[in-house]
Amino acid sequence: MRLSRFFIDAPLALGEHDLPEAQAHYIGRVLRMAAGDAVQLFDGSGQEYLGQLLEVGKKSVRVSLDQVLPGQPDSPLHIHLGQGLSRGERMDWAIQKATELGVNQITPIVSERCEVRLKDERADKRLAHWRQVAISACEQCGRSTLPLIHPPLTLAEWLASTAADLKLVLHPVAEPWASHDKPARLAFLVGPEGGLSDAEVEQAKTSGYHAARLGPRVLRTETAPVVALSVAQQLWGDF
Repeated sequence: MRLSRFFIDAPLALGEHDLPEAQAHYIGRVLRMAAGDAVQLFDGSGQEYLGQLLEVGKKSVRVSLDQVLPGQPDSPLHIHLGQGLSRGERMDWAIQKATELGVNQITPIVSERCEVRLKDERADKRLAHWRQVAISACEQCGRSTLPLIHPPLTLAEWLASTAADLKLVLHPVAEPWASHDKPARLAFLVGPEGGLSDAEVEQAKTSGYHAARLGPRVLRTETAPVVALSVAQQLWGDF
Protein backbone atom coordinates (compact mmCIF):
# COMPACT_ATOMS: atom_id res chain seq x y z
CA MET A 1 0.00 0.00 0.00
CA ARG A 2 1.38 3.39 -0.96
CA LEU A 3 2.06 5.79 1.90
CA SER A 4 0.42 9.20 2.02
CA ARG A 5 3.20 11.61 1.08
CA PHE A 6 3.36 15.32 1.89
CA PHE A 7 5.72 18.24 1.29
CA ILE A 8 6.56 20.29 4.38
CA ASP A 9 7.93 23.78 3.72
CA ALA A 10 10.34 23.67 6.67
CA PRO A 11 13.46 21.63 7.52
CA LEU A 12 12.61 18.16 8.84
CA ALA A 13 14.49 15.92 11.26
CA LEU A 14 13.86 12.76 13.23
CA GLY A 15 11.57 13.17 16.23
CA GLU A 16 8.17 14.72 16.86
CA HIS A 17 6.80 17.67 14.88
CA ASP A 18 3.65 19.75 14.68
CA LEU A 19 2.70 20.08 11.02
CA PRO A 20 1.83 23.43 9.40
CA GLU A 21 -1.86 24.33 9.50
CA ALA A 22 -2.48 23.78 5.79
CA GLN A 23 -1.13 20.22 5.84
CA ALA A 24 -2.85 19.55 9.17
CA HIS A 25 -6.20 20.62 7.72
CA TYR A 26 -5.71 18.44 4.63
CA ILE A 27 -4.67 15.38 6.64
CA GLY A 28 -7.34 15.72 9.32
CA ARG A 29 -10.33 17.24 7.54
CA VAL A 30 -9.93 16.21 3.89
CA LEU A 31 -8.21 12.82 4.05
CA ARG A 32 -9.64 12.06 7.51
CA MET A 33 -6.50 10.28 8.59
CA ALA A 34 -6.19 9.14 12.20
CA ALA A 35 -3.54 8.67 14.86
CA GLY A 36 -1.41 5.65 14.03
CA ASP A 37 -1.58 6.14 10.27
CA ALA A 38 1.76 6.01 8.49
CA VAL A 39 3.04 9.03 6.56
CA GLN A 40 6.00 9.98 4.39
CA LEU A 41 7.23 13.58 4.46
CA PHE A 42 9.82 15.48 2.46
CA ASP A 43 11.15 19.04 2.68
CA GLY A 44 12.85 19.46 -0.69
CA SER A 45 16.30 18.63 0.67
CA GLY A 46 16.43 15.33 -1.21
CA GLN A 47 15.67 13.15 1.80
CA GLU A 48 12.44 11.38 2.75
CA TYR A 49 11.13 10.88 6.30
CA LEU A 50 8.93 7.99 7.42
CA GLY A 51 6.77 8.12 10.52
CA GLN A 52 3.27 8.00 11.90
CA LEU A 53 0.62 10.38 13.10
CA LEU A 54 0.51 10.82 16.87
CA GLU A 55 -2.39 13.25 17.22
CA VAL A 56 -4.93 14.43 14.65
CA GLY A 57 -7.14 17.39 15.53
CA LYS A 58 -9.30 19.78 13.52
CA LYS A 59 -6.50 22.31 13.11
CA SER A 60 -3.40 20.53 14.38
CA VAL A 61 -1.54 17.34 13.59
CA ARG A 62 1.48 15.94 15.41
CA VAL A 63 3.74 13.40 13.75
CA SER A 64 6.65 11.25 14.88
CA LEU A 65 9.39 10.73 12.29
CA ASP A 66 11.56 7.70 12.97
CA GLN A 67 13.33 6.85 9.73
CA VAL A 68 15.28 8.74 7.05
CA LEU A 69 15.47 7.41 3.50
CA PRO A 70 17.39 8.66 0.48
CA GLY A 71 15.02 10.48 -1.81
CA GLN A 72 14.45 10.03 -5.50
CA PRO A 73 17.63 11.25 -7.26
CA ASP A 74 17.39 14.10 -9.73
CA SER A 75 18.08 13.47 -13.40
CA PRO A 76 21.73 13.94 -14.38
CA LEU A 77 20.44 16.35 -17.04
CA HIS A 78 19.77 19.81 -15.58
CA ILE A 79 16.90 21.43 -17.49
CA HIS A 80 15.71 25.03 -17.42
CA LEU A 81 12.37 25.51 -19.16
CA GLY A 82 11.38 28.92 -20.48
CA GLN A 83 7.63 28.55 -20.93
CA GLY A 84 5.64 31.16 -22.81
CA LEU A 85 3.11 32.67 -20.43
CA SER A 86 -0.34 31.30 -21.23
CA ARG A 87 -3.82 31.28 -19.77
CA GLY A 88 -4.70 29.59 -16.45
CA GLU A 89 -5.04 25.85 -16.90
CA ARG A 90 -2.59 25.65 -19.80
CA MET A 91 0.19 27.18 -17.72
CA ASP A 92 -0.72 24.98 -14.75
CA TRP A 93 -0.60 21.88 -16.97
CA ALA A 94 2.81 22.80 -18.38
CA ILE A 95 4.26 23.38 -14.90
CA GLN A 96 2.71 20.21 -13.51
CA LYS A 97 4.00 17.98 -16.29
CA ALA A 98 7.40 19.65 -16.45
CA THR A 99 7.78 18.95 -12.74
CA GLU A 100 6.84 15.30 -13.22
CA LEU A 101 9.38 15.07 -16.04
CA GLY A 102 12.23 16.29 -13.86
CA VAL A 103 12.76 19.89 -14.93
CA ASN A 104 14.96 21.83 -12.48
CA GLN A 105 13.94 25.42 -13.21
CA ILE A 106 10.92 27.03 -14.86
CA THR A 107 10.71 30.64 -16.02
CA PRO A 108 7.46 32.04 -17.43
CA ILE A 109 8.31 34.08 -20.54
CA VAL A 110 6.50 37.22 -21.71
CA SER A 111 6.74 37.43 -25.49
CA GLU A 112 5.09 39.31 -28.35
CA ARG A 113 2.03 37.08 -28.68
CA CYS A 114 1.35 36.51 -24.98
CA GLU A 115 -2.28 37.18 -24.07
CA VAL A 116 -1.54 37.28 -20.34
CA ARG A 117 0.07 40.17 -18.48
CA LEU A 118 0.92 39.94 -14.79
CA LYS A 119 1.95 42.82 -12.55
CA ASP A 120 2.76 43.35 -8.89
CA GLU A 121 0.34 41.62 -6.50
CA ARG A 122 -1.27 39.50 -9.21
CA ALA A 123 2.13 38.26 -10.33
CA ASP A 124 3.02 37.30 -6.75
CA LYS A 125 -0.24 35.36 -6.40
CA ARG A 126 0.33 33.47 -9.64
CA LEU A 127 3.89 32.64 -8.64
CA ALA A 128 2.65 31.21 -5.32
CA HIS A 129 -0.03 29.27 -7.19
CA TRP A 130 2.47 27.81 -9.67
CA ARG A 131 4.73 26.76 -6.80
CA GLN A 132 1.81 24.90 -5.23
CA VAL A 133 1.12 23.19 -8.56
CA ALA A 134 4.74 22.01 -8.60
CA ILE A 135 4.54 20.86 -4.96
CA SER A 136 1.44 18.78 -5.67
CA ALA A 137 3.16 17.26 -8.69
CA CYS A 138 6.19 16.32 -6.56
CA GLU A 139 3.94 14.74 -3.93
CA GLN A 140 2.23 12.66 -6.60
CA CYS A 141 5.23 11.53 -8.64
CA GLY A 142 7.62 10.76 -5.79
CA ARG A 143 10.07 13.53 -6.56
CA SER A 144 12.13 14.63 -3.53
CA THR A 145 13.24 18.08 -4.70
CA LEU A 146 11.17 20.98 -6.01
CA PRO A 147 11.82 22.81 -9.27
CA LEU A 148 12.68 26.46 -8.86
CA ILE A 149 9.97 28.64 -10.41
CA HIS A 150 11.22 32.11 -11.28
CA PRO A 151 9.15 35.28 -11.66
CA PRO A 152 8.16 36.02 -15.27
CA LEU A 153 10.81 37.52 -17.56
CA THR A 154 10.59 39.17 -20.94
CA LEU A 155 12.03 37.16 -23.79
CA ALA A 156 14.98 39.54 -24.03
CA GLU A 157 15.72 39.12 -20.31
CA TRP A 158 15.54 35.34 -20.61
CA LEU A 159 17.87 35.21 -23.61
CA ALA A 160 20.41 37.48 -21.90
CA SER A 161 20.45 35.64 -18.58
CA THR A 162 20.12 31.92 -19.30
CA ALA A 163 23.26 29.79 -19.40
CA ALA A 164 23.33 26.18 -20.66
CA ASP A 165 25.50 23.78 -22.64
CA LEU A 166 22.70 23.39 -25.19
CA LYS A 167 19.88 25.84 -25.90
CA LEU A 168 16.85 24.86 -27.97
CA VAL A 169 13.92 26.99 -29.11
CA LEU A 170 10.92 25.01 -30.32
CA HIS A 171 9.35 26.28 -33.54
CA PRO A 172 6.93 24.41 -35.83
CA VAL A 173 8.60 25.55 -39.07
CA ALA A 174 12.19 24.90 -38.02
CA GLU A 175 14.27 21.92 -39.08
CA PRO A 176 13.59 18.62 -37.26
CA TRP A 177 15.36 18.09 -33.95
CA ALA A 178 18.97 17.34 -34.88
CA SER A 179 21.51 15.28 -33.00
CA HIS A 180 23.59 17.15 -30.43
CA ASP A 181 26.38 16.20 -28.06
CA LYS A 182 25.12 15.18 -24.64
CA PRO A 183 24.75 18.33 -22.49
CA ALA A 184 24.94 18.57 -18.72
CA ARG A 185 22.69 21.64 -18.74
CA LEU A 186 19.87 22.21 -21.21
CA ALA A 187 17.64 25.25 -21.81
CA PHE A 188 14.30 24.89 -23.62
CA LEU A 189 12.31 27.84 -24.91
CA VAL A 190 8.62 27.25 -25.70
CA GLY A 191 6.30 29.94 -27.05
CA PRO A 192 2.83 30.93 -25.78
CA GLU A 193 -0.54 30.02 -27.38
CA GLY A 194 0.21 32.04 -30.52
CA GLY A 195 3.78 30.78 -30.70
CA LEU A 196 6.94 32.82 -31.04
CA SER A 197 7.17 35.20 -33.99
CA ASP A 198 9.77 34.60 -36.69
CA ALA A 199 11.64 37.65 -35.41
CA GLU A 200 11.72 36.22 -31.87
CA VAL A 201 13.02 32.89 -33.13
CA GLU A 202 15.77 34.72 -34.99
CA GLN A 203 16.50 36.70 -31.84
CA ALA A 204 16.89 33.43 -29.93
CA LYS A 205 19.15 31.98 -32.62
CA THR A 206 21.34 35.07 -32.43
CA SER A 207 21.64 34.38 -28.68
CA GLY A 208 22.94 30.86 -29.27
CA TYR A 209 19.72 28.85 -29.51
CA HIS A 210 19.14 26.10 -32.05
CA ALA A 211 15.66 26.16 -33.58
CA ALA A 212 14.01 22.73 -33.69
CA ARG A 213 10.62 21.19 -34.27
CA LEU A 214 9.09 18.06 -32.79
CA GLY A 215 7.58 16.04 -35.61
CA PRO A 216 5.20 17.08 -38.40
CA ARG A 217 2.32 18.33 -36.24
CA VAL A 218 2.00 21.70 -34.50
CA LEU A 219 1.84 21.12 -30.76
CA ARG A 220 -0.04 23.27 -28.27
CA THR A 221 1.97 25.39 -25.87
CA GLU A 222 1.19 23.02 -22.98
CA THR A 223 1.94 19.89 -25.04
CA ALA A 224 5.28 20.99 -26.47
CA PRO A 225 7.23 20.96 -23.19
CA VAL A 226 5.90 17.50 -22.31
CA VAL A 227 7.14 16.08 -25.61
CA ALA A 228 10.44 17.99 -25.58
CA LEU A 229 11.28 17.07 -22.01
CA SER A 230 10.43 13.42 -22.61
CA VAL A 231 12.72 13.30 -25.64
CA ALA A 232 15.52 15.05 -23.74
CA GLN A 233 15.27 12.69 -20.76
CA GLN A 234 15.30 9.71 -23.13
CA LEU A 235 18.38 10.97 -24.99
CA TRP A 236 20.42 12.44 -22.16
CA GLY A 237 18.64 12.04 -18.82
CA ASP A 238 17.16 9.27 -16.68
CA PHE A 239 14.52 7.64 -18.90
